[in-house]
Formats: sequence, C-alpha cells, structure tokens
Amino acid sequence: GQRQRIAIARVMLKNAPILLLDVMETLVTEPFRVEIPALFGMSSEELLATLDLDAWLEFEEGRISEVEYVGRFFADRRAVDGQLLRSCVRNAYRWLEGMEELLAELKQAGFQMHALSNYPVWYQMIDESLQLSRFLDWTFVSCLTGVRKPAPDAYLRAANTLGVEPQRCLFIDDRRVNVDAARAVGMDAILQRDAPGLRRELVVRGLLGD
Repeated sequence: GQRQRIAIARVMLKNAPILLLDVMETLVTEPFRVEIPALFGMSSEELLATLDLDAWLEFEEGRISEVEYVGRFFADRRAVDGQLLRSCVRNAYRWLEGMEELLAELKQAGFQMHALSNYPVWYQMIDESLQLSRFLDWTFVSCLTGVRKPAPDAYLRAANTLGVEPQRCLFIDDRRVNVDAARAVGMDAILQRDAPGLRRELVVRGLLGD
C-alpha cells in the first residue's frame, strides 16, 4: 500500500546519488555567446580574440574582484563600463529549454543537488534572476572553492565535503572534458545535450520514472 511505497522511496533516496550540476550551458544560457559580444558590437569570435583570458580564470577562481576583472577585461586594457557590463550579464541569463521543469521534478523526487560549476561571483546574479537555489545549493562554484574543473580536485573535494565516496555522486555537464574528468575519479557522469536527453539518461539509471 501507500506506506510500503513511501518506505521503498525512502530506501531508494538514501542510496540515491547526489547530483552535481554544471550551470552554464547545462542549465542556463551563457552571456558570452550572444549578449556580451553584442554589447561591444562584435561577434563571439572577435570578442574572444580581444579578451584577457587569464583575468577571467582568476575571476572564476575568486582571486580577483569584479572591479579588477572589469579593469582587465580586454587584453589591450581599453576602458569598460562595469555597470553596463553587469546589467548586460544580469539580463542575459535564461533557463535552457525544459531545465527548470526537470530540476523541479528532481527536487520533488527528493534528490540532493549542488552546483559544481566554473563561475565567478556573478553566480549570485543568476540566482537573483532565475532562483536556482529553489532546486540546488551553490556549494561548489569555483569562485568559492578556488578550484576549476577539470582538475581532479574539483570533484574529489566536492565528494569529500559531502562526506561521500565519488561513486555516490552523479555529475552532469555540457563539456566532455569535464565529464571525462569526473569519470576518471570514479563518479558517474552524464554529458548534457538537452533536457529530454538528460531526462532519458536519468530514467535509464532508474532515478526518474518514464
């Protein structure tokens, strides 16, 4: 009866994987693809060629502030309006199609979910815009941990912080290099293409019903 079903569900959840989710282009749109290039009147390729990429990595790892990052945004140090950039970024975040509904379904099923994402303090703007924290905790964002995927430590430290073996974690990301790195330390991992595909992978693993 109902009591037995609840008991079975509790046992399953006790043994269920902890979901570790990338955010950018896995759950949410990436502003550097369209909106930020448009702000500067460039294509994404043109913009990429002019950026100080080291500054971005340091920003993602929490080693420099947003003000410092804006000052180093372009490799040639041309001036950038930090408020305009921030406004552009804030307005660019969108759910990837079907992802909000899928996270709601996983939350309803009782899964523990954490972000494991390379991103700067701008993650706070994502949450202000889309309220991802309804579904997951922003536990393992690189600006907080100081370590970026695909470094093995990004995954191992997450499992260690959660008090579980890597095998108890299921990692989801849109980049193969990050998925391969998670598998290399013993995690199950899914390469995310779109919401229906991700849902199918979760059904195959017995984590969601058909």
